[in-house]
Amino acid sequence: MSRTLVVAPNWIGDALLAQPLFSRLREARPGERIDALAPPWTAPVLGRMPEIDEVIQVPFNHGELKIAARWRLGRRLKERGFSRAVVLPNSWKSALVPFFAGIPERIGFVGEARYGLLNVVHKLDEKALPLMAERYAKLAEDPSEPPQRPLPRVRLRVDEANLIITIGRLGLDRSRPVIALCPGAEYGPAKRWPTRHFAALARQLQARGNAVWLFGSEKDRPVADEIVALSDDACVNLCGRTNLAAAIDLMSVARCVVSNDSGLMHIAAALGRPIVALYGSSSPTHTPPLSRNARLVTLNVECSPCYQRECPLGHFKCMDDLEPQRVMAEIEKLETTAA
Repeated sequence: MSRTLVVAPNWIGDALLAQPLFSRLREARPGERIDALAPPWTAPVLGRMPEIDEVIQVPFNHGELKIAARWRLGRRLKERGFSRAVVLPNSWKSALVPFFAGIPERIGFVGEARYGLLNVVHKLDEKALPLMAERYAKLAEDPSEPPQRPLPRVRLRVDEANLIITIGRLGLDRSRPVIALCPGAEYGPAKRWPTRHFAALARQLQARGNAVWLFGSEKDRPVADEIVALSDDACVNLCGRTNLAAAIDLMSVARCVVSNDSGLMHIAAALGRPIVALYGSSSPTHTPPLSRNARLVTLNVECSPCYQRECPLGHFKCMDDLEPQRVMAEIEKLETTAA
């Protein structure tokens, strides 16, 4: 059996934006096995993608070189007989394992001068490929060909048994419609809508008869605790109380998801949930959710997008001035569309 190894991105959102690539790879060679090489924090998402046969976890943290460990991993993977590798991160070190594994066809963008490590090299035309998802999907095609459009749709599998177990373990109430709020953003605070705005929105949603669940990692728990306090307990804080697989299952029952530009936003898109996506320091023209049922909200202030982790000017207008009522109006538009 022919086998492809995909070196997956190191961010949850980027891993989901790569799913159209996996669909294209599967389309081109229907009987082929596709394995993903990924860090532990993205592995649960890749494991829920129907295109991926196996997720191989890497023992490296963000930024670690560990050449000897990469060489040993490459030697172990050599035994699996991969015929090609697709390298998604642009770093030099990310291309080492397929090279050490002796995989004959190694595909990727030029990145950090990776000639030699890669032997099917794409040169990125940012104007021709404005979307991150389009850039990844292009790696399934010949470098000289124009990009194929539209992109394949994304989807994640839901474990219904795990959903029931998780709801019972957390004592969650599903008698009311669920609205999911995702107040975190791993990249930095410049991507986060203020806690007071999330709290005001939660109060409005609760008053309309909704159950409001806050999603995020353990790192997001303090932010979510603040939202719970400011909202007078109008929401349930799930941050850090589930693993990523359980969060995927819980989010699948949400009537609507309101999220910063984050990995959870892209998970909501892959689950087919209606989304209100909030953009400040980042751009909805580069990393939008791959969904036909999303409202992209940005104020387009003059200094946005800056792509900084913190507001370089100190005023944070792009998110501070985005009022809860504007977001509520977008939720209402989604409800009208669904009706």
